[in-house]
Amino acid sequence: MAGDYSNFDGAHGNKSGSAHFGKPKGAVKPTPDSFRKKGTGTMVLPEPTKFNYATQEKKPAVPKKDEAPILGLKTEKNFVVANAVEVILKPAKTQSIDKDPLKKKTYGQVPEYLQRIKNDIDEEYTTLRQLKEEQLNEEEKQKYLMSPEDIAMLKEGLKKKWEAVNKEYQTITHIRKPDTQGLKRKKETCEKELAQIEKDLALLEKPFVFVDTMN
Repeated sequence: MAGDYSNFDGAHGNKSGSAHFGKPKGAVKPTPDSFRKKGTGTMVLPEPTKFNYATQEKKPAVPKKDEAPILGLKTEKNFVVANAVEVILKPAKTQSIDKDPLKKKTYGQVPEYLQRIKNDIDEEYTTLRQLKEEQLNEEEKQKYLMSPEDIAMLKEGLKKKWEAVNKEYQTITHIRKPDTQGLKRKKETCEKELAQIEKDLALLEKPFVFVDTMN
């Protein structure tokens, strides 16, 4: 059961602790030993202090009864006529006549800002060209020419590899119908290897073969 069954001394019963089902019957019954005394159970107010505005700015005072606004004023001015007279008396606008642009000193010359932009673009192109040349020179240093002995040894190794792959490929092609995915993938792999070996042999037939150590 929820609730607090312990009683506290005082004039007021503590019922909030047993808000669900309340106190047991007779729990909040006053006792002769616990009665309200003078000054107990009341809130003690602080000493009153002078009120001060948080800001010195105050709203304007309410107008007095003899300060009623003046209403019903009318003017005899004809704004249409007044505007027409103002426009008539206004001096005419004088259009500023520019000089003949053909007689200007800067006519036919490239503006200075365009020349500055052109110089900046030329400097950027020059910098990029130098960086590209340095990169190409660095890549050229990483290449070396293969000797005929190395080329012949490499050719011999590629031919042996081609014969081994071709032998395996022939065993697969003699099967009337490769019905498994493994045989199909093996056949495709052999075809790719044979094509790559033939491509490498064609490259070795060139008069000069360079090896790039960067890749």
